Amino acid sequence: MNFRKIAALAAAALVVISGLYAGGGKQSGGLTIKSGTLTVGMEIGYPPMEYYDSDGRTPIGFDVMLAKALAEKLGLKVEFIDTAWDGIFAGVNTGKYDCIMSSVTVTPERQVVHNFTKPYIGNAQSMVLLQGSKVTARSPEEISGISVAYQAETTSDFYMAKLRAQGVNFTEYEYDKVMNCFDELRLGRVDAIVCDSLVAVDYIAPPNSPFEIIWQGPAEEVFAVCLKKGNDALTAALDKALDELFADGTMLKLSQDVFKFDMVSAARK
Repeated sequence: MNFRKIAALAAAALVVISGLYAGGGKQSGGLTIKSGTLTVGMEIGYPPMEYYDSDGRTPIGFDVMLAKALAEKLGLKVEFIDTAWDGIFAGVNTGKYDCIMSSVTVTPERQVVHNFTKPYIGNAQSMVLLQGSKVTARSPEEISGISVAYQAETTSDFYMAKLRAQGVNFTEYEYDKVMNCFDELRLGRVDAIVCDSLVAVDYIAPPNSPFEIIWQGPAEEVFAVCLKKGNDALTAALDKALDELFADGTMLKLSQDVFKFDMVSAARK
């Protein structure tokens, strides 16, 4: 996901779904930058977590539904700001939005420079092939000699870099959006995909899906809401709201609606 600094105006060209720009505000006089509204930075191109509906304008997906539920718990409206991934953390630091909800993995390095809520979903890496593929590899460790697509600057990218460092020799195809990886696999331009299990289950769910998951690793990462370092008041409020959503069954319902099974409970174990 390469963020291009085209001109000064591009810095203000973030797409605001509600038609309002969150600007470079500061959290003063309340929990949020904009009174009565939770502004959420999101790279809207990562199904089933966050992507556009068929109209090309309406954001949908698990993170979108969760953001709406959290805002409701806080008595706030919600506003989504579509942001390129490689600029998304800078955006929360400079006050363009209150928080990031965009499948953000909690890592020790990120915890040093950002606040995070409690986790809300677990994730693993998966390997996806076309149905009936002639590829014999049944794990990423066996992919030497084939072409593999994955999304750049994501956990999948880091995972593949580790494999290459271990001597696994494959042809890499990096794409800005994970949907591009699946398009390329469908067209036969790559042999396999490595991606988040949360994404893979969505692509194989349709009855006529041409894809199959042939390997899934352990759930070694969790997603959480990311905030500017030191924004403790909003972090605590979101944590309380998340706890309530887990307790009242909303989280499990969201998971069942999107993934057809429980992808959230393990994040709290």
